[in-house]
Amino acid sequence: MESSAVAADLVDFLNASPTAFHAVDEAKKRLKSAGYAQIDEKQDWDLKAGNKYFFTRNYSTIVAFAIGKKYVAGNGFHIVGAHTDSPCLKLKPVTKVIKSGFLEVGVQTYGGGLWHTWFDRDLTVAGRMIIRNKKDGSESYLHKLVRIEEPIMRIPTLAIHLDRGVNDGFKVNTQTHLLPVLATSIKAELNKPASIDDATGNAAPNDRSKSSKRTPGGEQHHSLLLQLLAAQAGCEPGDICDFELQACDTQPSIIAGAMKEFVFSGRLDNLCMSFCSLKALIDATSPENSLEDEVGVRMVALFDHEEVGSNSAQGAGSPVMFDALSRITSTFGPDSKLIQKAIQKSFLVSADMAHALHPNYPDKHEENHQPKFHGGLVIKHNANQRYATNAITSFVFREIAAKHNIPLQDFVIRNDMPCGSTIGPILASGVGIRTVDVGAPQWSMHSIREMCAVDDVKHSYDHFKAFFQDFSQLDGKIAVDI
Repeated sequence: MESSAVAADLVDFLNASPTAFHAVDEAKKRLKSAGYAQIDEKQDWDLKAGNKYFFTRNYSTIVAFAIGKKYVAGNGFHIVGAHTDSPCLKLKPVTKVIKSGFLEVGVQTYGGGLWHTWFDRDLTVAGRMIIRNKKDGSESYLHKLVRIEEPIMRIPTLAIHLDRGVNDGFKVNTQTHLLPVLATSIKAELNKPASIDDATGNAAPNDRSKSSKRTPGGEQHHSLLLQLLAAQAGCEPGDICDFELQACDTQPSIIAGAMKEFVFSGRLDNLCMSFCSLKALIDATSPENSLEDEVGVRMVALFDHEEVGSNSAQGAGSPVMFDALSRITSTFGPDSKLIQKAIQKSFLVSADMAHALHPNYPDKHEENHQPKFHGGLVIKHNANQRYATNAITSFVFREIAAKHNIPLQDFVIRNDMPCGSTIGPILASGVGIRTVDVGAPQWSMHSIREMCAVDDVKHSYDHFKAFFQDFSQLDGKIAVDI
């Protein structure tokens, strides 16, 4: 029952988070409810030992931390890092496509998705918009999250009668096949309000003078799509200045299976680890005396853009992690050398979902490293540093598991297969922090609809919570580089 309660909370988190922006928004709500105060990277920080804080960057990355009451500058940070993004179809800067009498929406692939799984799904759009706000003769611009709940698009497959060899291998052309259908042209025209052309600047081809301002309407996007977005945002279509939107599956996340032992959902990679780490931090810092004897800083960092390499201003490859550690350290001690000391005392758990043994493809796993559902978190190893785990960091994680009787597994990719990577090696090399790479086992990774085990959600949460509570004491017993 405890496992089901944690998994049910995960399902709520997933259903509130169709995009990275929404995931950060949901995390922000949970942190505020737990007494975490929001701070701004653009302002000076006034931090106090025993207090809890968070900040966002680009509203797609969020960093939350709780400062131990016995913390002094130069002490370490105990961090779980994950990512908020997942492979998806993002709308192009110009989405307006009209073919064969149909309105289609131009999209581009984000990350390495299983794109064939996006066909014949009931799709909608979600993301963020920049909206022009006019008040008292002046203009300002608002950032606003938007999500159209009902299905408005679909990518239909071709009938087998027109492609007899499709079951021998369906090869998706991501440029021509992955265009969601929004409406038929004739229906869209019949239902278009008379004022929509003026509202969006959609001037006739030979009358550009009617468009006084450049907006995302007109030549760029279907007026029908802008109408739907404006209705959700509570504004006029002409007030939409720009947006970052993506196609989303409308089928909700659920606990399922004959024994209710699975979670069926999109974006488990990596919102499952984001949720488990966030919940663990909140619960490990909520009791009144939870930070009384803590000498370090407990932190969760959820980054954007892991699926495309992390090289952005808000990705793990940016200075956001080092900036946070440095600013916290310098708030409590002005000596610039203290940050190097703090980093060497710190520890990062890089949490990203892992590949569970698939019963239909057992040969895809190395014989002695076959993570299974219900078996707990998976420690990921790679001699070529695609994962940042070493003997010291895996020992720390194993000791915490053993103390709390939490199951744990190991994974190594087959020698004849390429190995993926995570934010672990990026942060380990960029910041110089000790790192272990772990993740809960799952199937269908990068599909529009993935699955994992209810038990492993609870195991992950328990393990991260124990890490926050026990690391300081355990680390003091480890002697390396002396």
